[in-house]
Amino acid sequence: MIYTVECSFADPGSEAEWNDFYSLDKLPALISVSGFHTSQRFKALSHGCPAYLAIHSIDGLDILTSEEYRQKGGGNFARWQQHITDWHRNLYDGVDRAPTFGEGDYLVLSAKASEPLIRLGLTPYAMHAVAMEKFPEYRWLAKAERGKAPDIAHFPEGVHVYAPMTAQLTRDDDVAFEKAR
Repeated sequence: MIYTVECSFADPGSEAEWNDFYSLDKLPALISVSGFHTSQRFKALSHGCPAYLAIHSIDGLDILTSEEYRQKGGGNFARWQQHITDWHRNLYDGVDRAPTFGEGDYLVLSAKASEPLIRLGLTPYAMHAVAMEKFPEYRWLAKAERGKAPDIAHFPEGVHVYAPMTAQLTRDDDVAFEKAR
């Protein structure tokens, strides 16, 4: 399943520090939770959506209600909570594992239909919201190569484009990290 967390951040003075915390502390903590398999953060390049998106591949909803999740990864935003806006969480079925997005890729999401992504020459993967906010109920995810993607300024309304902020962490990365300590 795909667990998404989206938000914007309203304090430019502490945004870099918050991004460091999220990318360097929060993602590794989440990937250490049993049932998390991948984690990656993105920054929106298009308007009309939250500025930040985190996508995690997890086993299911029970992972997000576990004591291990609460202790290792759930929350921990108290210092920045007052600046976090437009916050949304969803759990989607339909895609087992999030694709890996490298520096040369865009993540493209549509909440309207798959057709806009197909018209852009992309291969969409359908996701259905099954828990959390359940909105948007359906989303289509696609991967686009930066050099081959159409001009993102001309993407259809409701299609949002994101650039990776981090490499995709995997459970194997975490095990290797722990062995190196």
